[in-house]
Amino acid sequence: MFRFGASDRQQGAERFNQLVARSRPEKKKNEPALTKVLPMDLRVGDRLTDETGEWEVVGRPFTTANGKNAHVRVQRVDQPGTTDIRTWGAHERVTVRRE
Repeated sequence: MFRFGASDRQQGAERFNQLVARSRPEKKKNEPALTKVLPMDLRVGDRLTDETGEWEVVGRPFTTANGKNAHVRVQRVDQPGTTDIRTWGAHERVTVRRE
């Protein structure tokens, strides 16, 4: 019967650590994550971006047409006095930035 010596076990452990143990990549903590949500899952404070600029949700979403359309009141981030009501199909996903 063959027995491993202490040096053989140590070399085996070092080799195992080289092959298996990997450092994890660092996460970026300052960058908010982009999330795709249904319009009815929008929250006050979520931010939307489109071709006209960046918008912030200021009201709770509501539906019309028996729940087929979802609406939410938004305002411009750079011009707080400018508000608008955005409309999506209730099944569509909306990309938002949550902080």
